[in-house]
This record gives sequence, C-alpha cells and structure tokens, in this order.
Amino acid sequence: MRVIIRFLLLLFMVPGIITAQESNLGNWVLLFGNKKISEKVNWHHELQYRNYNYVGDLEQLLLRTGIGVNVRENANVLLGYGFIRSENYNDQEDKEVVNEHRIYQQFITKQKLGRLSLQHRYRFEQRFVEDIFKLRFRYFLGANVSLKKWVESPKEFYLSMYNEIFLNGKYDVFDRNRLYGGLGYRLNDAFRFEIGYMNQFLASSNRDQLNMVCFYNW
Repeated sequence: MRVIIRFLLLLFMVPGIITAQESNLGNWVLLFGNKKISEKVNWHHELQYRNYNYVGDLEQLLLRTGIGVNVRENANVLLGYGFIRSENYNDQEDKEVVNEHRIYQQFITKQKLGRLSLQHRYRFEQRFVEDIFKLRFRYFLGANVSLKKWVESPKEFYLSMYNEIFLNGKYDVFDRNRLYGGLGYRLNDAFRFEIGYMNQFLASSNRDQLNMVCFYNW
C-alpha cells in the first residue's frame, strides 16, 4: 500500500517538477451531481463557476450533463453535452466572450485497494467553439485515500489527488495538464465536500486555482 501511494504521489508531482512558469491565483466553485435512474442507468450533471480571482471576475461558466450506463461493476460509459461560456482577456485587458458547445463520450473504471480508491476516466470531446470545430482527448487519474480507521460509518475525511492531461486532435497536440491535491469530507452516502489546490499547466504559462467542490448523489 505504501509503495502504491508513493508511486501516485510521484506521478502527480512530475508536471510540477518539469514546469516552472508564471502563475496567477484563481478560484473554481464546482458542483457535481449524479442521479441513479435504474440499476444500470445514471444521469450526470455539473456546474462549474471559474474566476480569475477569488470571486467576481468570471473566467468561465461550464454546464455539463450526460446519460451513463454501467457496462459492468465499477465501469461506466457516458454520452454527454456541455455548454461553456468563456470570458477571455485580450492584449488591451478587455474581455472577449467565447461560447462553446461540446459533445463528449467517456469511459470510467474504478478500483479499490484497502483505503485507496482509484478512478480512470477516458474522455473524447467534439468541440464547437464559435465557428471552429476541434477534437480533444483527456485522460484523468484520480486517487482518494481514506483517513478514517476501519469503522462502519460513511463519515470520513480523505485525501484527494488527481492528474489530467488534455491532448488536441491535430497541430499543437499538448493542450494542458491539471494537477490537484485536496482534503475531502464525506458527510454521508449522498454528500461529500472537498477543498484543494490545482495547478493548470498550459503550453506557455500556468495558473494556480483554489477549488471548492461539492459532490452529491440522489
């Protein structure tokens, strides 16, 4: 178990070791929901409100939803849609609004090794950014480590880590990489909360983000 955790920590540290660029602090507020429709079918939905600073300077508003199917235990395929409104600063420090419609397909697998929970997510996106069409592939590796002793209670604190890489369909293949670490609290089987730090590595810059996250199942 210690070897596995050390390996994951090393994997998540690699982008920070090899990248040293100018950084700015922003804040993301994220809400993820999942509705169980049947034993095999689920409805996923999320809201992400991203700020350039702590609050009040909108960088991006993301709305995403999708229908998933459990193809086997701990494996889910999903087809979804997302709407993204970005407010980007130009060279004159004025904001330009860019709207994006996105169709995506994803496959998620999960494993549990004692107190360690792993998640692999493979996502393929078809992006309609104003009048430009783009393709992108994403791979997400996440790990949660429970901090509670072996007791029969859903309440727990846990450590949360993930690394996600984004690859474009052509030309500049590397799009970005996100590295995250945080502390979470599971209130019950329906709700859990996290607060953490994320560094987003871009081709020529990077940004620090404070993340406040809520997950709920109903």
